[in-house]
Amino acid sequence: MSGITYLVGVVIPYVAFVIFVIGFVLRVINWAKSPVPFKIPTTCGQQKSLPWIKPSYFESPYTLGGVIGRMIGEVVFFRSLFRNLSFNLIKEKPALVYRETKWLWLGAIAFHWCLFVTLFRHLRFFLQPVPGIVEKVCYLDSLVGQAILIVPEFFVTGVVIVVALLFLLLRRLWSPQIRYISLPSDYFVLLLLLAITISGNLLRYFCRTDVTKIKELAIGLVTFHPVIPEGVHWMFYVHLFCVSVLIAYIPFSKIMHMAGIFLSPTRNMRNDSRMRRHINPWITPAKFHTYEEWEREFKDQLKEVGIPLEYVKEEGESS
Repeated sequence: MSGITYLVGVVIPYVAFVIFVIGFVLRVINWAKSPVPFKIPTTCGQQKSLPWIKPSYFESPYTLGGVIGRMIGEVVFFRSLFRNLSFNLIKEKPALVYRETKWLWLGAIAFHWCLFVTLFRHLRFFLQPVPGIVEKVCYLDSLVGQAILIVPEFFVTGVVIVVALLFLLLRRLWSPQIRYISLPSDYFVLLLLLAITISGNLLRYFCRTDVTKIKELAIGLVTFHPVIPEGVHWMFYVHLFCVSVLIAYIPFSKIMHMAGIFLSPTRNMRNDSRMRRHINPWITPAKFHTYEEWEREFKDQLKEVGIPLEYVKEEGESS
């Protein structure tokens, strides 16, 4: 059994981390090397033009501050998803009926915020001593549990993230349109995240284990002095294995949007095409063949068919 625990507790996490780092770096480098020949920022507001026309600072940013502000709105608050619309075709009329999809925004932002808080809370397993801000976040996350006297310490984000993931999964299964465009990888990521969050909750509230031993293993991994303490519940290794699979899978999945959004020219470019010319830095200089050169080259043929010559006449040559 010790060989299996060492494989799951040490070898697989290290392999997963190496795959993640190499894959992440290569993916980002590949995106950074991609040419951007045109100004293609996503805009849905008035571009800056004449002085008396008020521009839309965040919808159509023309400054670096505007781009940063819009990026913060997208990354932190999912601003574009908040304004997303769905439509249904009514065949009897026929007509398109548009409606808001705030539930999708709510499920997505609940999942991402809870995931961030959960990951931040997990820093207490890797750092010694535990920073005060991490302890403060744990305290705030457990306020509801303290109010209703739940023991052990109850974290709200641990439950909300499971509910949000179930909503996102059921949405894919329920809607025929979304089910049609969904790939197996979409379901795989959701099921893997559910396995991680559910096993984590089971480990905390039902499969009791010594937290100090888990912290000993975690600190051993980050300090490259791995140890496998005795008495750790088997559910922890299930949890750690699922986390390792997710980490190794990130560079090959859609989860890479966490880095791709910052490299997307539709988001990080300013809409200042009327203020400065965008020149593609990857374009190779082209050799132009002007009309004057073309006329000199084919002047005899042009004379034969009676086409007047412009540049040759200007230089005094007979037509």
